[in-house]
Amino acid sequence: MAREKQEEPAAEAAPELSYREQLEHLNPIAQPLASRKLTRKLYKCIRKAAKHKQIRRGVKEVQKFINKGEKGITVLAGDTLPIDVYCHIPIMCEDRNLPYAYVPSKSDLGAAAGSKRPTCVILLKPHEEYQEAYDECLGEVEALPLPL
Repeated sequence: MAREKQEEPAAEAAPELSYREQLEHLNPIAQPLASRKLTRKLYKCIRKAAKHKQIRRGVKEVQKFINKGEKGITVLAGDTLPIDVYCHIPIMCEDRNLPYAYVPSKSDLGAAAGSKRPTCVILLKPHEEYQEAYDECLGEVEALPLPL
């Protein structure tokens, strides 16, 4: 009388969206938006940082460490609704001269951080193990134009 594990049909019904399809679900404040190439680099750097436990994940934790003066790249998900949840984070970053960028998908951001749950904001801290990838991402994120 053992129960058999049922397959989740929702996982099969929702295939991976392409970058262009993800752009359709962006919220209006998602500026500066990372390009497709930069998005891939950021996800790769986040995966390396997660391996070394050098990320801060979630609005509450990121907000706390930005206030404490921690440095790094802030990566925000562009498809988070309602935007009131995290609309204060870019202002905090600008006040403290921290670079930030939006990526199109919160589920991809969570997956890059090694989690099954989507996440809307990650603070990526520098570390000597992946310094080259971090510096490359930092340069490109700083080069993005800030919104007016």
